[in-house]
Amino acid sequence: MNAKTTEYQVTGMTCGHCEMSVREEVSEIAGVEGIQVSAQTGKLIVESDADVDDDAVLAAVAEAGYSAIRL
Repeated sequence: MNAKTTEYQVTGMTCGHCEMSVREEVSEIAGVEGIQVSAQTGKLIVESDADVDDDAVLAAVAEAGYSAIRL
């Protein structure tokens, strides 16, 4: 199974707590294998198997209280 990496731009993160909130929500998605998130750059990088779709990631970010777009 090949892992894929998808990058998103998240709006509204300002601190480590923001990063933690996003990481917690995204990590609950089945198939997610790795998460890198930076409040400083607003970048969210999700490593996953091929079954994870953008809608699930965007919904998880929204659940954490932020908005995101796929880059």
